[in-house]
Amino acid sequence: MKFLRNVLAVVIGFFIAIGILFVLFFLFVGIASALGESDTVNVEEGSILKLNLNKMVKDHTPKKDPIQEAFGLGDPTVGLDQLVSSIDHAATDDNIKGISIRDNNMLAGMAQTEAIRDALLRFKESGKFIYSYANYYSQKGYYLNSVADSIFLNPVGTMDFRGLAAEVMYYKDFQEKTGLKMEVIRHGKYKSAVEPYLDNKMSDANREQISELLESVWANLLENIGESRGLSTEALNLIADSLRARTPELALKHKLIDGIIYSDAYQDVFKNTLGLSDDDDLNVVEIEDYIKYAKLNNKPKKVEDKVAIVYAQGEILYGKGNENYIAQGIFREAFHKIAEDEDIKAVVLRVDSPGGNALTSELILHDLEELNKEKPVVVSMGDVAASGGYYIACQADRIIAEPNTITGSIGVFGTIPNAAGLAEKIGINAEQVGTNAQSDAYSFFEPMSPEFRAFVKEGIEETYDIFLDRVAKGRNMTVAEVDSVAQGRVWTGSDAVKIGLVDELGGLDLAMERAAELAEIEEYKTVSYPKYKKDLKEMFEGFGTITLGTSKESIIREEIGDQAYEVLQQWKKFSAQKGIQARLPFEINIH
Repeated sequence: MKFLRNVLAVVIGFFIAIGILFVLFFLFVGIASALGESDTVNVEEGSILKLNLNKMVKDHTPKKDPIQEAFGLGDPTVGLDQLVSSIDHAATDDNIKGISIRDNNMLAGMAQTEAIRDALLRFKESGKFIYSYANYYSQKGYYLNSVADSIFLNPVGTMDFRGLAAEVMYYKDFQEKTGLKMEVIRHGKYKSAVEPYLDNKMSDANREQISELLESVWANLLENIGESRGLSTEALNLIADSLRARTPELALKHKLIDGIIYSDAYQDVFKNTLGLSDDDDLNVVEIEDYIKYAKLNNKPKKVEDKVAIVYAQGEILYGKGNENYIAQGIFREAFHKIAEDEDIKAVVLRVDSPGGNALTSELILHDLEELNKEKPVVVSMGDVAASGGYYIACQADRIIAEPNTITGSIGVFGTIPNAAGLAEKIGINAEQVGTNAQSDAYSFFEPMSPEFRAFVKEGIEETYDIFLDRVAKGRNMTVAEVDSVAQGRVWTGSDAVKIGLVDELGGLDLAMERAAELAEIEEYKTVSYPKYKKDLKEMFEGFGTITLGTSKESIIREEIGDQAYEVLQQWKKFSAQKGIQARLPFEINIH
């Protein structure tokens, strides 16, 4: 019996060893391939850069670990910083003659879209051309594509150009029918993230702020589209009101596009422009490949002075933090490293966050204040820098936002789930036993007592007062002045400049210029923070999948669709909220 056990152990050990060697072999091959991939990118003379934004755009995507790169793990995203720098590099690259925008699925926010559009405008200033083609233009996609010299649409394609809208769902009746509800405590008449739990219809205050927000964004879109297409705001609004772009023929008639052709004819447009014959091949470089090429050929400046760019993207939660959410742990570490590096002369905090945990926001702001005592800090706002996202930004030396940035939302709220009504309906009775008067002050299965609600309300009010104080100090305003533009109200970057919450409009490039000016330096190179380190467990979090290199998130998104996936993510985020929230008052996705 012992002999059989030993034989079995040897056999099992043999197969385990073979399995390990097998995995290590493919790991080695994958890493070698990933490390050498950038060397294989070749940009020939007379090339066209193909810009196809079919990946989710984030402000910054950290460099992937070679193991992740080898197995295709991690988020399928592209960094805005990489896109913009690559387009800028292409403007000075003699081998790149023009850009082809093939934008059928725009996965970037409004402010990100504007940053890409600005980079394309700079590209055109170099004297090179941009053409655009699509089977379908969304409004956001068309806004980007309107920068092109010529815009083409498939003969059976469509265009969405009808103005902006937002929809909010309300749950008061649902709560009453099910007995499952959210107990809500808030400060700020515009803090409408919790409004759907309190009523069955939109309040006048919420309707006012959403309307003005959309009007501001729409006005900026029309101004830029009109400038590119030679159309007035009045003409564009008439097109939107009457749906005069609903067919390719109508879009062409009203000068939103320049031609109606199939994709093969679109290739001929480039050949004619470049003077190629029908038999000549068109050299096309994909943007993903060109990003690697540009990075390889963009040699760092040989200067000692640096400007640190700290990317704060995602919700604000309590804990360590990673590339998907903001937390005090990893930011404190980053700020300490920046403070200790004598070559770093200034800091740019790039914020793309709807806010979140108020305590974490305060902790990050405190650490940033300490850093600001030693080095100038400039804030660059991305798509969203609202509530907690504005909290961490409010005391910078200078705040710069894109015109379409969603910001402000100075207000706080708390939500506590309660199932007392549901428990009564289905026959559940929860009994509590405690040692002190307040030890059982709240139960998921009992109605919230007025006394406990008063305690929570007290915390909400105190947090709101602290928020006002922090903003007043940072923006050189009185508390009353801040309160008059606060109350949870959201603003676009354009409007935030007018009311004093933002200093000027511009992108990350302008923020770096201002930081260099404050540090009194002219030549500098940039370094990105935080630095994200992952152990093997974190690297392979998405490895329990059906296909190698396909994460469970990708599978779910593919099965249920992008919109349903976003709803699922929002529900997960809301369920994870703990403590008092300094958070954007509503989720808004502008199409």
